[in-house]
Amino acid sequence: LLREFSIREGSGGQGAYYGGNGMIREIEFLEYMSMAILSERRTRAPFGLAGGNSGAKGKNFLIKKEGEIVSLLGKSQIQVRPGDRLRVMTPGGGGYGKVC
Repeated sequence: LLREFSIREGSGGQGAYYGGNGMIREIEFLEYMSMAILSERRTRAPFGLAGGNSGAKGKNFLIKKEGEIVSLLGKSQIQVRPGDRLRVMTPGGGGYGKVC
């Protein structure tokens, strides 16, 4: 069940041309299941070009039904329960050109 979908404001790198913002997606699980995620740019930020700054790194979180928040690696496989939520914060793009 897709619960939330929004823009990750400020995640794009600065430059003469700003990098694009990432997205935030939150998915709620309705039953017990095994879940896997394969994502990139969680340990290294998307680089900028020609003097532009890097974009923000991506992040993945499991928000348990009880409220505990668990940080997940870019490549993870876990068991989830009804009411648990996965929040995926995609990385922002790197900026292009020197910051004015």
